[in-house]
Amino acid sequence: MLKKFNKLKKKKEFSYVYHRGKSYYSKYLSLYVSSTKLKNVKIGFSISNKVGNSVVRHKLKRRLSEILLKEISNLPLNNYVFVAKIGCETLDFDKLKIQVQNLLEKVKNER
Repeated sequence: MLKKFNKLKKKKEFSYVYHRGKSYYSKYLSLYVSSTKLKNVKIGFSISNKVGNSVVRHKLKRRLSEILLKEISNLPLNNYVFVAKIGCETLDFDKLKIQVQNLLEKVKNER
């Protein structure tokens, strides 16, 4: 799991990333990235009620958190919000990891 200081929690933080950030898309995930003055990378997850029941949504959040825990040291210093799309819950761990890595590659290539 991600550490507390690496998580976006408040609605205000999410809104800032949505409105000021740049967006990247894949079939199952969307990624919003905004710059920050903080010294830590901050990551948030947004998973709609349409994706599944609470068990499924929480499982997806745990999987994303685990994937990003290994990637966090390689990320540029920004705020990130991952938005799960419908169908994302059907992916196994490896395919989800590939989706996340592809989105992060898009971010790194653009900078």
